[in-house]
Amino acid sequence: MIRFGIIGTNWITKEFIEAAAEHPEFKLSAVYSRTGEKAREFAGQFGVETIFTNLQKMAESNEIDAVYIASPNSLHASQALVFLENGKHVLCEKAIASNAREVKELIEMAREKEVLLMEALKTTLVPNFRVISENLHKIGTVRRYFASYCQYSSRYDAYKEGNVLNAFKPEFSNGAMMDIGIYCLYPLVALFGKPEEVKASGVMLETGVDGEGSMILKYKDMDAVVMFSKITDSSLPSEIQGEDGRIVLDKINVPEKVEILYRNGEKEDLSQEQSRKPMYYEAAEFIELINNGKTESAVNSLETSLTVMEIMDEYRRQMGIVFPADKNS
Repeated sequence: MIRFGIIGTNWITKEFIEAAAEHPEFKLSAVYSRTGEKAREFAGQFGVETIFTNLQKMAESNEIDAVYIASPNSLHASQALVFLENGKHVLCEKAIASNAREVKELIEMAREKEVLLMEALKTTLVPNFRVISENLHKIGTVRRYFASYCQYSSRYDAYKEGNVLNAFKPEFSNGAMMDIGIYCLYPLVALFGKPEEVKASGVMLETGVDGEGSMILKYKDMDAVVMFSKITDSSLPSEIQGEDGRIVLDKINVPEKVEILYRNGEKEDLSQEQSRKPMYYEAAEFIELINNGKTESAVNSLETSLTVMEIMDEYRRQMGIVFPADKNS
C-alpha cells in the first residue's frame, strides 16, 4: 500500500480521493489543513484519523509515503519542496508551480533526494489520449495542432458583482492560462516538444489576471493554435491535422471520443473505454512508478512540466501578467 497524505480540502481533492480509492494499493492516511476543525471534518468523510495543521510535521511523519497537493497554485512549489526535502514522493496538481524558476527548484530537489515528482495533469494519462500517440503516424506529416478549452467559471458572476474570489487573483497564481490553458498546452508539449516561438494575446481583467487567451506556437514544420477562457464557453473540438487526415478529440481536457477523419473520406474510431474516473489514471501511474522504483513519469515527465511552464511564463510576459511569486525570478 502507498500511504498518501492530502493537502487541500476542496472539490478536486475529493474527486482525486474517490478516483484513487479504486486502486488497490492506494491508502489515504493523513489530511492537512490550516485549521484542525476543517482537517477533522474532511478526514472524517473518508474515515481517516490522522490530521495535521503543521506542514513540516506532516512531511517528517512516518505515517505517509507520498503526498497529493491540491492547494492554491501559489503554494504548490513551497509545499512540494517541504515534502521532497523529507524524502516523500510528490504528486502535485497542475500547475505544478507559479513559474519556471520554481519548477527547476522542485526538479533539483527531487533528483537530489531521489524521490518521485509528478504533475497531476490527467489528460495525458487517460486511455483516450494514450491512443493518440500510437496512431499519430496514420495522418501523415503533422502540420497543425489545435486545442480549445473554454469554460465559463462558476466564480465569474461573483467577480462581475465585485466579489473577487481566488480564481481571479494574481496572488494565488491564477487566471485562464494557469487554470484552463494548461490543458491545451500539456498534450501539445507531450506530443511535439518545445516550440521555437510563441505569440500570445488575450483579455486582461482588472485584477491583473487573464480572463481568456490564445496562442500561436511555431514549430519547425508545423504550428499550434490554442484557445482558452474562463469567461466564455465553447463546444469546439480539438484537432491534430496531418497531410493524410486529422485526429479529432471531443474534449482536450478529458477526451472521450477520438477519431481519425482521413482525406479519402474514411473514418476510424480510436475511442477507448474509460471505465474509471478520469483522475484514477494519474493515481495509477504515480503508484506504479513508486512500486517500480522510478523517480519520473515517461508521460508526465519533468521536462514536459518545465517546458509547459516556460511557455506559460512567456505568455504571461507578453500579456503583462505578473504574480507575486515572480519577484525572485
